[in-house]
Amino acid sequence: MAGSGTAQLRGDDLLLRVEHLVVEFGKGPRRVRAVSDVSFDVAAGETLGLVGESGCGKSTTGRAVALVHPPDQGSVRFAGTDLTTLNQRDLRQARTKVQMVFQDPISSLNPRRRVLDSVMEPLSIWGIGSNEERKAKARQTLESVGINPSDASSQRPIEFSGGQCQRISIARALMLEPSLLICDEPVSALDVSVQAQILNLLDDLKRERGLTMVFIAHDLAVVKNVSDRVAVMYLGKLCEVAPPDTLYRHPAHPYTAALLASIPEPDPSAATNGRAPLSGELPSPTDPPSGCRFRTRCPYAQEKCAIEEPEMRALGPDHFVACHFPLARPMVSTEAPAVAEPVGASPFSNA
Repeated sequence: MAGSGTAQLRGDDLLLRVEHLVVEFGKGPRRVRAVSDVSFDVAAGETLGLVGESGCGKSTTGRAVALVHPPDQGSVRFAGTDLTTLNQRDLRQARTKVQMVFQDPISSLNPRRRVLDSVMEPLSIWGIGSNEERKAKARQTLESVGINPSDASSQRPIEFSGGQCQRISIARALMLEPSLLICDEPVSALDVSVQAQILNLLDDLKRERGLTMVFIAHDLAVVKNVSDRVAVMYLGKLCEVAPPDTLYRHPAHPYTAALLASIPEPDPSAATNGRAPLSGELPSPTDPPSGCRFRTRCPYAQEKCAIEEPEMRALGPDHFVACHFPLARPMVSTEAPAVAEPVGASPFSNA
């Protein structure tokens, strides 16, 4: 599946442009290419949803964009500057405008420090303002995310719930007034009712502060409600990029369709639109399949899929897919391959 290529990139003047990103772990035969030639961009004020199964490389992509883990290859252009080429001093300065909210809200906070001190820490590190000014801004920011500043002054993270700790983590990320917020599965560890509160909070903060977001999740139902554009990942590669309404109504990649079919439906009599849920085991990232990486689990796999890796191509307005046999016919391409029929016993489906 998954494709390389940059057809989905829209221009050089956007806030974030990630091109040919590669992140590897380990050496020799045990080397894992967690992110393999991934390219995407995000406009100012936009939210990009990055989705996929556990282990597909989406969190590693987010960390590489923030240079928490520097990429092995590729470029990360933020506000016109390639962060991968900066020296340590300049990178440290540039990263004040790129902040992360992590998946586990409790472990991302220092358990020994009082909450107000943790939220003040970014300002203390950079020597911004007097101690009283830092406290005043920390209190104001905590209040803006729904935390009582009086409680935060004396209590530690263990005295707060998971949802409250995530609010505190968001407040800390906002202290340096970033332009880009990378949210790495910020609601997956929370109860459903609390998830909705955090998502509404992030939406409010985005509008009030003019934030740009990369929202990483494995729950497509969550991503649909918060994203302006959605990118689907599988085994270190992108397979489809589209606006959420287009992606959910007309998925072009078999993997995207399978993910949508796996969303729980509260009505047992509801139609499934004929989509088959995803089956089979994820291939080993140390030895990914040749050609299309999804072919070993794809009911539409043919010989071409084992030989040739598909490249990203346009199917319609702002809709891109990396598949030799997309479920939707291209609207803008001059070459429109026929939609493949499912093959029950393809010699290439388990190669």
